[in-house]
Amino acid sequence: MAPTVRRTPATRGAAELDPSTMAPPSRALTDVLPTDRLGPNGRPTGDLRNRLYRIPDLANVGHVAGVWIQSVGLLWLVAWWDHPIGWIVAFPLMGRAFARFAILAHEAAHRLLFSNRRANDVVGAWLVAYPAFVPIDAYRRGHMAHHKREFGPAEPDVALYAGYPIGADSWRRKLTRDTLGSSGWKNLMLLVRALASPTARPVALRITLWQVALWLGLWGLTGDWWVYPLFWLLPWMTVWRVLNRLRAVAEHGGMQESDDRRRTTHHVRQSPTARFWMVPFNTGWHLAHHVDIGVPFARLPEFHRELEAAGYVSDELAWPTYRSLWRHAHRRP
Repeated sequence: MAPTVRRTPATRGAAELDPSTMAPPSRALTDVLPTDRLGPNGRPTGDLRNRLYRIPDLANVGHVAGVWIQSVGLLWLVAWWDHPIGWIVAFPLMGRAFARFAILAHEAAHRLLFSNRRANDVVGAWLVAYPAFVPIDAYRRGHMAHHKREFGPAEPDVALYAGYPIGADSWRRKLTRDTLGSSGWKNLMLLVRALASPTARPVALRITLWQVALWLGLWGLTGDWWVYPLFWLLPWMTVWRVLNRLRAVAEHGGMQESDDRRRTTHHVRQSPTARFWMVPFNTGWHLAHHVDIGVPFARLPEFHRELEAAGYVSDELAWPTYRSLWRHAHRRP
């Protein structure tokens, strides 16, 4: 049983912080490790580690099936109804679908989707990564570099969250590029250029063939050729880019290179709305994930409670909402 955590209202917010930084206040970085349940780096030990490391294979089968049923079912319904209201509703929901595909691909990259390694890699590549344009092997290499040293010299995603807080104009430009598809177009061109590279061509070709198969499959299912470009490709190029940037900033925006994960990774109090749109599958417990990347997403809330009970994560460390963090992310004059 995890220890009981006494919760008090989170007090951290943009108003009380230095507008030039997003780093946590030093008073929030309590020196409490190790404990009888957590090691000196915060990772679980003993029976707690054994419990938290168990991969829920059957539940993850349901998650993979669920993201496909929701996505294809939504597009079939949109084509069947053939009404502007359906189109307006489906477009952002398909952006949300890519958040779900991406997080499942992230879990597979950590080899935590299934306990059987071959099943993890095959399902992770063909059923969750390639449909979302993710070259999972290259992603895994870069992502492990990210975990080895956040903000270090091999950090692959630093452009998404370094330099915060930024000015309001810069924030608006970034989100505008994402919203209008400029960022998505650049990502799509990376795939096109990869087809001309002898080393990158095999995986780029697999992704391309998958996308062609999706186009033909959705065309055959709905009877409409435009379902794939308008409600699969275009939300990936727009809505998903916005969600991805907002999530990345909420995870690491304005933090710093450090052995203390509390200095590299934010924790934001979770809400049903955020979990629905942007941080599905417990990915919002991102600080716990960075403390120990061997904990599957199903166990992250429990692990986070352990970190709170130990005093490693305090109320002062947490952002009360995603909105409060984003407001502070563009407070710089």
